[in-house]
Formats: sequence, structure tokens, C-alpha cells
Amino acid sequence: MIQLRDVFKAFGPKEVLRGFSLDVPEGRNTVLLGLSGSGKSVTLKLIAGLLVADAGEVLVDGKSVPDLDPDALALLRRDIAFVFQFAALFDSMTVEENIRLGLRKQGMDDGAQRVRVRESLALVNLEGAEARYPAELSGGMRKRAGIARAVALKPRYILYDEPTTGLDPVNSAVIDELMVRTRDLGATGLIVTHDLRTSFKCGDRIAMLYQGRLRAVGTGDELRRSDDPVISDFIEGRPTMAEGVT
Repeated sequence: MIQLRDVFKAFGPKEVLRGFSLDVPEGRNTVLLGLSGSGKSVTLKLIAGLLVADAGEVLVDGKSVPDLDPDALALLRRDIAFVFQFAALFDSMTVEENIRLGLRKQGMDDGAQRVRVRESLALVNLEGAEARYPAELSGGMRKRAGIARAVALKPRYILYDEPTTGLDPVNSAVIDELMVRTRDLGATGLIVTHDLRTSFKCGDRIAMLYQGRLRAVGTGDELRRSDDPVISDFIEGRPTMAEGVT
């Protein structure tokens, strides 16, 4: 389980997280919703150890992430895959070479790497794309290649940072289906997004981050029925939310 307990994080005078707490239970997809700049992506980076909280606890399987030494953090990251907003593929490498990078770090032999690459590309419906370069792929295909790179590592946790940003509705739906599929294969997902369709389709639980704190958490139906003006304004896309409803 991933747990955040009363987490604070600021960048200079800007307070992003102000006592944020959240549990991410295993075997399910948890969606983290919020306005742009509310700290959603910061939360993912805290979990992966890419940032350190100013105060509070960030725990993965009971281990305090900021307290891990470099070797222990590297070991923990074997269980955590990060799907970046723009896929973050290396342009000078083929799709296969991009996927092999993490497998090589795990010490997997060449034959096993080749099998794992084929399996992961089949999972995201990119069979035969091994020799292609990122520039030769559409935006949706690049996103799928990024997910293939993540699932090839067989992680326990997958952190998705705005996985459908910039995609048309058809490709967004494809990515949504992949996130449900990876959950069904046993990976726990934490999905950062402001896309409501993705949230309600993929999220077993949806958490709302607002003004640096957890505002609400529940199923999609529970949030739809909420009488909290922040929740209803966000779902309905009302401009009053941006004006700072409290």
C-alpha cells in the first residue's frame, strides 16, 4: 500500500501540499483529481522519491521513502513504474531499446528481454513496433509505448501522470482500457488526471485534491452524488471553483 500522511510541500513561497493524506490500496486504481497546479504530479514524484516532502510521511509498503538510502530506494523503484505525461521515450532509441533499458538494469538476460518486450507490446496492441523510433509514432502510440515500457518491468505500482493529455477521444479511450487492463493483471495504479471520463472509467476510487489537502475520496458514484460545492463545481466545470470555493 502507498500511504501519504499529513504531507506538506512548498516551492519557495508557494505552498502546494498543506497536510495532504491519502491511502492507495493494493490491487485497485486510485484516481487523483484536482485543478492544474494543485500538486497532483508533485504527489507522484514524492512517492517515487524524485522529490522530498517538507513534512509528513510518504510510505510505500510501510517503508518511509525519504528515509531510504540510495540502494534501498533503487530497490523500491523496481516495484514502481512511472508513466510520464509525454511518454518520455528516448528519441535516439527504438521502441524496443526504450523498453529494454529498465529490463537491462534488472539484470535480465537478452533472450528474456526480447520475450518481455514482445509481451508488453502485445498488451498495448503495438505488435511489430519494436524497430520504430518515437518520431515515427503517433501521440497515442507513444503513450502506449510508454505504458509498455512500464508494464514490462512487472511493477507492483504504476504511477500515471496525465496519461490522456493531448489525445483525441478515441486514443484516450484506448489508454483508459489499458489502465483497466494493467489493474486486472495485478498492478496497483495511481492515476493523476483532470479528465473526468478517465476518472470514472478507470478509477475504483477517486480522490479530490484541493488547496493542498484531501477534499473527498470515494467511488465515482459517491462523488457524483456529493453535495460538496467544490466537488460538484469541478464535475460540472463551473468557473466558481477556479475562484476558490472553500
